[in-house]
Amino acid sequence: MSDQTMPPQHQPRQPGREGAMHPEPVYIAPGYRGSGKLQGKVALITGADSGIGRAVALHFALEGAYLALAYLDEHDDARHTLEEVERAGAEAAMFAGDLARESFCNEIIDAVVQRWGHIDVLVNNAGEQHPTERLEDIPQEQWERTFSTNMFSMFMLTKAALPHMQAGGAIINTTSITAYKGNPVLLDYSATKGAITSFTRSLAMNLAERGIRVNGVAPGPIWTPLIPSTFDEESVAQFGADTPMGRPGQPSEVAPAFVYLACDDASYVSGQVLHVNGGVVVNG
Repeated sequence: MSDQTMPPQHQPRQPGREGAMHPEPVYIAPGYRGSGKLQGKVALITGADSGIGRAVALHFALEGAYLALAYLDEHDDARHTLEEVERAGAEAAMFAGDLARESFCNEIIDAVVQRWGHIDVLVNNAGEQHPTERLEDIPQEQWERTFSTNMFSMFMLTKAALPHMQAGGAIINTTSITAYKGNPVLLDYSATKGAITSFTRSLAMNLAERGIRVNGVAPGPIWTPLIPSTFDEESVAQFGADTPMGRPGQPSEVAPAFVYLACDDASYVSGQVLHVNGGVVVNG
C-alpha cells in the first residue's frame, strides 16, 4: 500500500498491550532533558500503563514530579512504566482498578493524600473506544460503558481530588480530534470527547477564582496500544496517513504539551485545548 504507515496488525482484546505492538511506541524523544518544571509536585495520571499516559508519566518524572499512576488491568505494561519512571528518578505508586467505579476513584485519592498530603496536578487520560459502523448496532451497554470510562470517571475523580488541590494546581483532560471533526465509526467515543471538551471549558471558568487551571489536549492519530486493539489490520496499516504530515504521532510528541499545561509556564492559560494532531486545522 502506498499510504502504509505501520505494519498490519491487530490485538484481540482491549485494552491493548504495548509489548505486542510492532514497532513499539516512542515514549521519550531523543535529547529530551528535564529542567525541574514540576519539581516536588504531586501528579495523578490515569491510563498511565502505556500510550500517552506512560509518556506523560515519564516526562513528569524527568521534570521532578511525584507520581500516582492509575490503570485498569494491564499489569505487565504498568510494571514497565513503574520501572521506567523510577529509573528516571521519580517516586511513584501504581493503582489498578476500574475508574468507572466511584469507590475506586475515591480510593486512589485517599491513598495519594495519605502518602503525599495533597495533589498538584490531575491528568484525566484513561479512555476506551469501540468502532461500530451503524448507530443502530451500538448496544446500550457499550454506549454507557464508553461514557462511564471516558467521561463519568473524569467527573468522579476530579470531584474527589478538588478538596486536596490548592491555588496553582492544574487539571489536564485528554480529549480528541474527534471532538472537533467527528468520526463516522466512533460515535460514542466522539460524543464523550465532545463532552470532555465542554467540561474542560466550563470547569476552567468554575475554578478560576480558586486559582486552579483546567485545560485539555486533543491528540490526533497517536501510536498507542489502543490502536491495534481497536482497528483491523488494514486500518492500522494506514493509521495517520490522512494527516498533513502523512504519519501517526508518537506518545513522545504529545507528552510535552501536558508538561507545559501542568507547569508554571502556562500560568495564564486555562479553558484551552492544545491540538497535537499532525497538522489538521480544527476549531479555527
